[in-house]
Amino acid sequence: MADTDSTAPPAPLERRERRWSHLALVAVIAAGLLVIGGATAVALGIGRAPTPTSDSVDAGFARDMANHHLQGVEMANLALQRSADPEVRGLAFDISSTQTNQAGRMQGWLGLWGLPPSGGEPMAWMTGADAGMTMDMGASTAAGGMPGMATEQELAELRTLTGAAFDVRFLQLMIRHHGGALPMAQDAAEHADQAAVRSLARSIASTQQAEVNTMEEMIRARGGAAPAAAGEQPD
Repeated sequence: MADTDSTAPPAPLERRERRWSHLALVAVIAAGLLVIGGATAVALGIGRAPTPTSDSVDAGFARDMANHHLQGVEMANLALQRSADPEVRGLAFDISSTQTNQAGRMQGWLGLWGLPPSGGEPMAWMTGADAGMTMDMGASTAAGGMPGMATEQELAELRTLTGAAFDVRFLQLMIRHHGGALPMAQDAAEHADQAAVRSLARSIASTQQAEVNTMEEMIRARGGAAPAAAGEQPD
């Protein structure tokens, strides 16, 4: 039997296997370089949004929405104290816990950015048509200069109510309160520089719109009338 020639070129199958192994190795190396490059970019700050300034969309949204949330938490906690309606109490608990968490997160961002938790002209950070829409929301802007917020007189009245009258009034005020926050969240979701801010703004817009829909159904079931538009005073 003839000896096998060790210098003969590889068989076609062996050549294909070597080629695929080579391509796989190149892919692994490329992926590794991509990871290393990304890590280097992060370390150097390349590709990251700069720290927000006081007049930025990010900082303005964090300040205004945190303050807006704090009144929502105040009303929700009042409902937990005064309402006997399990559905209203469940909604109030969700609003209180969610908005307390979100307000704390936004105030934490301001601290990390070296910015105060208050100050500046409310809504001045907003852009385009959204800014005009929020400032057309009527007398409710008098409380803290932001749309949808209840006045001190409205809150004082709410504290005097009990039973179904309290539940209806609470839902009316909270519908308007949520409606005032929506344009802020939608504006920040589109225009903020920080990815975390955009993500939270989208979550707030989605959650509060869903809660407005729920509250409108709840108020009708209790014989009340929801505000016809987010900026209108409750009946």
